Amino acid sequence: MQEVVFDAYDDVALVMRNPDLAQALYDDGAVVMEGTLLVLHGADHHARRALEMRVFRRDFFHHYTHDVFPRTLEETIAPALAAGRADLIDLGYRVTMNLTADFAGIDRPRRSTDETEQLLRLVMSFSKGATLVHSTLDKDDVRREVRDALDEFDEAFLKPSIARRKAMLEGLRAGDLEEDALPRDVLTVLLRDEDRLELTADVLRREIAFYLQAGSHSTANATTHALDEILAWCRNRPGERQRMLNDSIYLQRCVHESFRLHPASPVAWRKPTQRLTLPGGKSVAIGDRVVLDLAAANRDAAKFGADAAAFNPHRALPTGILPFGLTFGTGAHSCLGRDLDGGVVPRGEALATHQLGIVPLFVLRLLALGARLDPDDPPTRDDDTHRPHWGRYPILFDPQQDHQR
Repeated sequence: MQEVVFDAYDDVALVMRNPDLAQALYDDGAVVMEGTLLVLHGADHHARRALEMRVFRRDFFHHYTHDVFPRTLEETIAPALAAGRADLIDLGYRVTMNLTADFAGIDRPRRSTDETEQLLRLVMSFSKGATLVHSTLDKDDVRREVRDALDEFDEAFLKPSIARRKAMLEGLRAGDLEEDALPRDVLTVLLRDEDRLELTADVLRREIAFYLQAGSHSTANATTHALDEILAWCRNRPGERQRMLNDSIYLQRCVHESFRLHPASPVAWRKPTQRLTLPGGKSVAIGDRVVLDLAAANRDAAKFGADAAAFNPHRALPTGILPFGLTFGTGAHSCLGRDLDGGVVPRGEALATHQLGIVPLFVLRLLALGARLDPDDPPTRDDDTHRPHWGRYPILFDPQQDHQR
């Protein structure tokens, strides 16, 4: 097997848009990823994506960021505020997990602490399975853990959620329910087209588990990276923290700059479906691996300037280059949740209608609550993965602190 690496921005973007290259990074994590949208290719991917895009529309994002998320955030962060401290990784999972469950289509009828803890534990296992290629743990042990988690998830959460939606769909067909009474989530969309898509029970289970882990895992890590970069940026710049609190568009730009520096995965892998000639005249064939170095491409000085490796929310960008680079991908596999997580890149919209995004809103609230590093308990990296993520990120809350610092 030949491995071909691309790390220049233009080359990576071009290769990502090549329809004859299929996903390859998640083969190790097939226990939870096999048959999911992220790994499908060609016509199957197009059909599934077109269907699920019915959920991921601008009005859906607006509803969640303006109505659902603020309420969820305040409910979830309240115990941490009472304690005066939190681990931001854990808090990030908790804040986003219920939101992610809503659009995935998982009911939590009891809304109890035990139910939340159970779902959180299962989602953490799904995340370990999905990112198995970069894991430092015994991979067979992780696969066993994920299989057990999927079985538990099926009985405790998925089957009851399916049963409720199938009953509602039957009510719709019988004329007893109006269309707008149906839940607007991925599970409902898939159940409506279950026969046409020929989804097996196992694939449906993995698809919903994938959405749960992808939304929680990526958002928790992105929030932590963003706060870390922003705290470092503000440390020797008096007034910057207050500026972010007063100017949410500037705060969003800071978060986008962190997205650029910290893509969820530092690399993407592709596998050719036929013999191809790629940028630079590089020839690849079936069985080869194409490695796209997203971390390097997002630091390409030709696009982002001489200080491309540094955090700088004031950088000038060439026309057509997004502030977060290729972090959300491009082409057929671009992230469906990009505008939900990061919001819309400002193009002159009125502030009242601007889509800010979940991560900027989360970071904005943390800053308003005086979030700062715990000097007695510094953050530590995650030793269970080769991905450059935080394992623990203890923070203290001090709403009365001097924001000029």
